[in-house]
Amino acid sequence: MYDRLLFPTDGSDVASDALEYALDVAATHDATLHVLNVADTTVDSVTNVRGEVVDALEEEGERIVAAVAERASDRNVSVVAEVLQGRPHETIVDYARTSGVDLVVMPTHGRSGIKRYLLGSVTERVVNTSNVPVLTVTPDDDARLTYPPRDVLVPTDGSPGADRAVAEAIALAKETSATLHLLHVMETASLGPDVRSAVKGGELEERGNEILHAAADRARDASVDDVATALASGRAYREILSYVRENDVDVVALGTHGETEFSRYVLGGVSAKLIRTSPVPVLLARQLESDGTNETP
Repeated sequence: MYDRLLFPTDGSDVASDALEYALDVAATHDATLHVLNVADTTVDSVTNVRGEVVDALEEEGERIVAAVAERASDRNVSVVAEVLQGRPHETIVDYARTSGVDLVVMPTHGRSGIKRYLLGSVTERVVNTSNVPVLTVTPDDDARLTYPPRDVLVPTDGSPGADRAVAEAIALAKETSATLHLLHVMETASLGPDVRSAVKGGELEERGNEILHAAADRARDASVDDVATALASGRAYREILSYVRENDVDVVALGTHGETEFSRYVLGGVSAKLIRTSPVPVLLARQLESDGTNETP
């Protein structure tokens, strides 16, 4: 499933913490780990040393990727190390595309306090623009980082973006023999109590069950036997987090470009909140803009 992983790193503590998880993913799938440090050319990093012009960021980058390569070698994980110049998010996305990467693993740069709710700008931009799925890891003290996963959750609203996430979650559950959890949340929180009661037993519930049944059929057709479905009502991100905690979910898969009236799971809304607050890694699969399908690149 994953033959080439990309782990962009700036050498920070949060990147170092997320590396262990990336190594777990690579070891599980016998994948090559591409380690990339981007020397940000928007920063004036050129200094004169003994009459020679030296790019300090590139020099530091070489030290960073060498340290990661050593840790990967200790885990018997194959490594390709690169230091490139450019704008970080653009360079990461371009490298993933041109190197045939199957998955990008990145930290969210959130820990505790207010920083927990600030999604790293580079990670956010990569998620927004990468056609390659991005697995975000919050290296927090209370984070639960388990790989291979035993339980994979995919919230789905039936949109093309969510459908791609369903496909990614199905493939991951099959590859790791995990239980696949399918969840549909009816967004009724903004409605009055009388209206909520009416719609819960009516059109929204019927549509939600249709979406869940279709996704479950896809999973079973792909030979995923252990499938659980659940229908909930309320605020999507709260219901998703509640389900994660109550069912010991290890990975949440989300689509980031929903297009229909049921499109609740889009970055900037539910996805962004989950990336910032989820106690488990979040796998984001962006709907391809070239043709609007959910075909995996």
